[in-house]
Amino acid sequence: MQSRDASDLVVLDRAQKHFVITKGLIRRSHRAIRAVDDVSLSIHRGETFGLVGESGSGKTTLARLIPRLTRLTGGRVSFDGRDIDTVGGSELTRIRRRMGIVFQDPASSLSPRATVRGSVIRPLQLQGAGAREAAGRLLETVELVNLGPELLERYPHQLSGGQQQRASIARAIILRPELLILDEPTSALDVSVQAQILNLLLELQREFGLTYLFITHNLSVVRYMSDRIGVMYLGKLVEVGPAAELYARPLHPYTAALLSASPPQTPRLRQRRKFALAGDPPSLIDPPAGCHLHPRCAFTRDICRQERPALRAIGLARFVACHFAEQLALQVGD
Repeated sequence: MQSRDASDLVVLDRAQKHFVITKGLIRRSHRAIRAVDDVSLSIHRGETFGLVGESGSGKTTLARLIPRLTRLTGGRVSFDGRDIDTVGGSELTRIRRRMGIVFQDPASSLSPRATVRGSVIRPLQLQGAGAREAAGRLLETVELVNLGPELLERYPHQLSGGQQQRASIARAIILRPELLILDEPTSALDVSVQAQILNLLLELQREFGLTYLFITHNLSVVRYMSDRIGVMYLGKLVEVGPAAELYARPLHPYTAALLSASPPQTPRLRQRRKFALAGDPPSLIDPPAGCHLHPRCAFTRDICRQERPALRAIGLARFVACHFAEQLALQVGD
């Protein structure tokens, strides 16, 4: 388990989310998908914590546990010291107002039947803000995200992808939250628009001291945005560390393979050392015994097949779930 202190805004302590699958009409059998499997991590106030991994690794499910959009199966999630799973009605509403969420596809996250004005101002209306206060905050917020006020009466289908995402960000920050959960916020946008949105997010973070949980499969983006990065595989956290250190010297074979598969940052890195995984990820319903990566890992030994490695500290700020992290020397290049 990682250390906790007063700078932690979000803490997950052995968080679990299992989805039960029932088969059969007469002889019913129950099996569980372990989407989030015993994950412990902390997100510090004011930082960007990047979360990466292949599709199906559990990133989005983990993010949904924080505002309790999905209920825990086990473990604990706390926000500013409050246990999310035990708070009730009005208190949960107050806590959720301190969070904002920006989704992957802005077109589907904005109501097609509401104008930009209606979508962005809705959180204020639900909070009971007066008409004058809401109108003032609306104009202030769309200016912050560089969305022209002339677009407020348009519907989502009348906007470009970048404008839609700016509207989504405006809606997410209009209550001035402390935490923004960003779930693949630029993956549906072309490269030039991606850069604009990422720089906008950095500007908002500097201005308001926001804390970000940034979920993506794009390793270049997460490196640009993040202070620390967590790597997930089959519902488990396998590595956590400062972004620069993790990129320069990954400790887990899965992290090294992800970095090897990403385009090099400079031409001199084209001849960098490569790490590859064999085959496809196994099923979340029936994951391998021991280390979940062992059927795909080139460094597998007997203990990997038998004993699941715990996430443990290596140095002051690095955590890894690998039996042989110190011996593997997985440097990819930087």
